[in-house]
Amino acid sequence: MIQQQYPSQLLEKAVEEFAKLPGIGRKTALRLVLHLLRQETNDVERFAEAVTRMKHEVKHCRVCHNISDSDLCPICGSPQRDTSVICVVENIRDVMAIENTAQYNGRYHVLGGIISPMDGIGPSDIEIESLVSRVAEGGVAEVILALSPTMEGDTTNFYISRKLAAYDVKLSVIARGISVGDELEYADEVTLGRSILNRIPFEGK
Repeated sequence: MIQQQYPSQLLEKAVEEFAKLPGIGRKTALRLVLHLLRQETNDVERFAEAVTRMKHEVKHCRVCHNISDSDLCPICGSPQRDTSVICVVENIRDVMAIENTAQYNGRYHVLGGIISPMDGIGPSDIEIESLVSRVAEGGVAEVILALSPTMEGDTTNFYISRKLAAYDVKLSVIARGISVGDELEYADEVTLGRSILNRIPFEGK
């Protein structure tokens, strides 16, 4: 394989950094860097400032762990949301996917991952205890387990069900209109919306 030759070490370094992004190969990275190089300096500086500010200033909601510009995200802070229902998701992308369906009006709980022994991720590595604390405070009637229907997702569902077994709360899972093995964030909005509306009781098996 022929090593790509760059006319500038600064260009090469920029390409190397872009190529670290998921789904970005060196050819795409080079195309992006050359595009930025052609832009006005002010435009590139705004781009860099937006990324830097996001990294330094973005927060995680103290209630649900969604990303936010303040300590309380707009969803948790909205008086229009149903506080008695919590939808448990793996990550922030899943919150965005469900919100795009416009079929859910409760609150969320972002675990920040799922239990995966193969990857060294256990229950203590994700936000399960804070979910238990929210339920223990009272006022929660239903917890929807909206995790991807994979082996790891099902394992996490079962663990959460055991942790919440002592509380008088309804547990449900999204209907399996989402194919087994599929990632939630890639489901189309109609299918995902119907899966939320047609959720079923969690059997804990």
